[in-house]
Amino acid sequence: MKNTVTLVGFVGNTPEVRTAQSGAAITSLSLATTRSYKDGEGNRQTETEWHRITCFNGVGKCVAEHVTKGAMVMITGRIHYSRWTDSEGQTRYGCEIIAEQVDFLAKANEASTEEPRKQRAK
Repeated sequence: MKNTVTLVGFVGNTPEVRTAQSGAAITSLSLATTRSYKDGEGNRQTETEWHRITCFNGVGKCVAEHVTKGAMVMITGRIHYSRWTDSEGQTRYGCEIIAEQVDFLAKANEASTEEPRKQRAK
């Protein structure tokens, strides 16, 4: 069995860092991916989806230090689903990508003007 996902897109916010009760560093960010397709009438359409990305320890530290809003990155990781009960007793569900590797393709100001550059956070 395998749970692997690869996303390439633009970072939607400055990465946020917090510390878990266990002491692990957790870095969170949002990532926008866009797909283009032709609708039933042949018109080109685009659809943007937003993904919650969570990075732990070394990967998270590297992302927090080097990634800014608007940067283009490639995330390789796994899909994680969670379920919890909110303060009103309602069952809530969430989905996030746990990043195992992050490749830095372009800084925010380079994303639309230069060839992608590759650096890797593992």
